[in-house]
Amino acid sequence: MTDLQRLRDVFRAALDLPADAPVDDLHYQDHEKWDSLAHMSLIAALEDEFSVMIDTEDVINMSSFSEAMKILGKYGVASDGWSSRG
Repeated sequence: MTDLQRLRDVFRAALDLPADAPVDDLHYQDHEKWDSLAHMSLIAALEDEFSVMIDTEDVINMSSFSEAMKILGKYGVASDGWSSRG
C-alpha cells in the first residue's frame, strides 16, 4: 500500500467516511464531519499511522488533504513523492 493510499485511508477513518469516499479535495470545516474535534482525531491518527510527531504550527496549518501531504512530506513521509502506484 502506498503512502498516498494510507493517507486517504486515515482521512476516511478519522472523519468516519465510507471506504470509497473521495478525500483528495477535502478542506477543514468545508465538510460537516471535519470539525475541530475530528481535526484532533485526524492528527492523532496521522501521527500513529506514519510514526511522526506533528508540530503545533503544522497542526494548525493542516487545512486540507493536500496540505496534509505537504506537511507530512516535511517529516519524511513519501520522500519519493506521493505516488498512487504500489
